[in-house]
Formats: sequence, structure tokens, C-alpha cells
Amino acid sequence: MIRYIICFCLAIPPQLPEPQVSQEAAALVQAGAEAEHRHDLDAAISDYRRAAELAPSSAIVFLKLGNAYMQKRDFDAAIPPLKKAAELSSDALPVRQLLGFALLTRGYAAEAIPHLEAAHEFGALGIAQLQNNQPAEAVENLQRALAKSPGDPDLLYYLGRAGSAVSEQAVDLLLSSSPDSARSHQALGQNYFSMKMYDRAKQEYAKAVALRPDLPGVRLELGQVCAATSKWEEAEEQFRAEVAVQPGNAEAAYRLGDTLLQEGKMKEAVAELQRSSELRPDMPETLYALGRAATMSDPPLAEKALGRLIELEKDTSLAGQAYLGLAEIHRKLGKTQTASEEMQEFRRIQSLHNSRSSHP
Repeated sequence: MIRYIICFCLAIPPQLPEPQVSQEAAALVQAGAEAEHRHDLDAAISDYRRAAELAPSSAIVFLKLGNAYMQKRDFDAAIPPLKKAAELSSDALPVRQLLGFALLTRGYAAEAIPHLEAAHEFGALGIAQLQNNQPAEAVENLQRALAKSPGDPDLLYYLGRAGSAVSEQAVDLLLSSSPDSARSHQALGQNYFSMKMYDRAKQEYAKAVALRPDLPGVRLELGQVCAATSKWEEAEEQFRAEVAVQPGNAEAAYRLGDTLLQEGKMKEAVAELQRSSELRPDMPETLYALGRAATMSDPPLAEKALGRLIELEKDTSLAGQAYLGLAEIHRKLGKTQTASEEMQEFRRIQSLHNSRSSHP
């Protein structure tokens, strides 16, 4: 957050309409600006403080003093002069912006919010709202900020936190208002599954299914619990039920196909994985499972799936496994040179990932 705020502080042009000040005060302000330009913030602060004593009704002097403290990252010292500047010029957006930043940086989120709202500083406003337990408002403003600064890591981080907080609030409300509903049992199942408490998760999902057998998503999640404990027959049953409810759901088709693959039902697995790939093309996990399932029965299909996976994934570990699968296919087809080259690519990617894991 501080990195995000400092970037904006340095960019603020502290210019405000000002009444006349004495020549001595004006000279000190000029000297402070020159010291700032030399990156001598201590000298700048000294000059601005003396100017503020000579011009106690000058908002620009207090703004410059606060801005210098902000650049020095002395946020506590920045707040009093910025508050004084806000008293003298309450409509000045640079003042409101800097004061909002300073207050937020020191944890005074509630006090910062009106200043950041007035300055239309949506990123910092979203952060302040998140800290003030207003996650829904935070999501809205952080998204507005990201539209102007796509990919900003700080904004993305806080948006993720705000989204999680909104989700937690919604689940808390669900559990308190409708504790015996299918959705409440589903939410509890998700929570237990995330903690790898598979038996408890299975119990909650079973309650949800009993209440609403055709509720989309529940059997998909229950099937994943079964798959996590290698109960493949039970997983197949749940995934088939989910596919019946949602035949257009690519994930359900993939989960069923992958489970059939685990059970050795290759023909059925190929059909379901192909259907999943048609519903949502170029999903790496689906392509890999399809390549594995089709290796024996349809080598050209397996080659196509694994080759496309390599195009998409390049040097990922999954791409390495695809090269290994292609080498197996081509070795059986007598294409020894091609298989040897693919094994070299597999080893290269494997070595690359081993090196990354040993040098974090």
C-alpha cells in the first residue's frame, strides 16, 4: 500500500490559488522547492516550516510541507500540516488527496475515506473501505482504479482481499439466516473440503443433495470430495448426476472423463473428454487427460491433444508431461528419433523446474 501511495504523492503538483505572502516567505518556499529538486528533503522541510511560520494562512505552504514529509515517509509528521492546509483550502483536491493518503497510511481509514472520496482517488479509497469493513464498496472502487491501472499488483491484491471479504460476509449471512438450507450445507461442505476434512464435507454435501437433488454444482463438488479420497466409483456416480443436470458444463464433463480415465474406462473417458474440450476448447488439463485416455485407442487424437497442450503451455510442468506422453506414443509407432527429441524436451523442462524449486 505504501508503495502505491508514494508513487502518487510524488506525482502531485502542489499548486493552489494563494493570497500574497511576504517576500521572505516566498523566498523560503522557492528554496524549499529547490532543495526538493536536489532530493534534500530535510532542507526542504526546514525551509517550508519557516515559511509556514511567516505565512500561517497559506494553504500552499502547508501542502508543500506535508508533501515533503510524505516523500520522506514521515507520515505522522505529514498529517498536521496537511490538516491545516485542508482547513485553509477545503476544496483543494491535492490537499484532500494527500491528507487521505497520509491518514490511510497510518491506519486512520475511516477518517481518510471522505478525503479520498472528494479527490476521486479510487484505489486508495477502496483500500480504506476494505480496512473500514466496507468490502462491497471497496470492490467497486478498486475495480474502477484497475480500469485506469490494469495489472497494478497492489490493486489486484486488495481487490482479491475485498472479494474474499464480500464472499465471507455473504456466507455468514447465509448460514445465520438459512442454516438448514441446501446452500448452507453446500457452503459448509466447501469449507470442510478446503480444510481437507473430507468426511465432514461429504456429510454436508449429502444433506444438500437430499434437500435439492437437482441443485446445480452440488454433485460436482461432492464428486470432487470422492475423487480426493480415490473413491472413483462414487465420484463417477456424482459426476454423472451433475452431467445430467448440466450437460453443457465443461468442468462436469472433464471431471467425469478424468474419473473414467482413473477407472480404466478409456473409451468412455475419451468420449466425455472430447465433449468437454468441445464445450470449452484449449483447457490444458482436459487436453492432457484426453491425450492420456486416447493413447492406446486413438493415437492421432492423443497426438493432437498433447501437441495442442504444448502449444498453449510451453515450458510448464504439464507441457513436460505432454512431451513424455508423446514420446511414449511415438516410440510405440516406431518413430524413435521423434520420441528421443520429445524425451529431451521432457528432461529439459523437468530440469528447469527442479532448478527453480531449488532456487526460490
